[in-house]
Amino acid sequence: MQRSLLDALLEARAAARAVVLLTPLNGDPQRLLDEAGLELLALTDAQRAGVAREALASDRALTGRSLDVEVLVTPHNPPLRLIIIGAVHIAESLCRIAGEAGYAVTVVDPRSAFVRAERFPGVALHAQWPQQVLPTLAIDQRTAVVLLTHDPKIDDPALHCVLRTDAFYIGALGSTRTHARRLERLAAEGLDAAALSRIHGPAGLNIGARTPAEIALSILAQITVELRGVKSS
Repeated sequence: MQRSLLDALLEARAAARAVVLLTPLNGDPQRLLDEAGLELLALTDAQRAGVAREALASDRALTGRSLDVEVLVTPHNPPLRLIIIGAVHIAESLCRIAGEAGYAVTVVDPRSAFVRAERFPGVALHAQWPQQVLPTLAIDQRTAVVLLTHDPKIDDPALHCVLRTDAFYIGALGSTRTHARRLERLAAEGLDAAALSRIHGPAGLNIGARTPAEIALSILAQITVELRGVKSS
């Protein structure tokens, strides 16, 4: 790889910007493209641009053939992040399995007695109100946010914050009735239908989960569905 290309890749990674590296297997020069570059590529080589977008969406290197040249397409996405609002029992299980799935996890809860390092090893902890912390976390399209407290004083301000971001997943725990009341409150506070439709509530796929670990599993499964852009049954 040329030094200029390596510098551009390192710059993109430092800026948490998704890029894709195209390496023609016939020895032609490599190319590093961001979203704007992919849009331009699609005008002249829709097939290659399609493979590049698929690689980014799947987080997997792919090969594709275009204009009789085979190309290795390597995605370089920003890290996956999961922000959990509420240091409850479900959060402990969710932190573990999300870490195994490759997420950098952050837990936010103003109840400092709950936010203890021994409960959440290797997790970034913030014993502050969500509206104080969330604006500092640079939430992007590779960030999922889950609210677990059932407490409107904590969850509602958090939702006001994250609904203004590009988070790819926003989920809130609670029964169907609880979620309906949540939507009523948020609508009364000025959030429109488009914003409210982004909230997965109750959070998690319906797999009959009962225990904290099972609920955590259902939430991560739903997050994965959103991340990979597949339809759940």
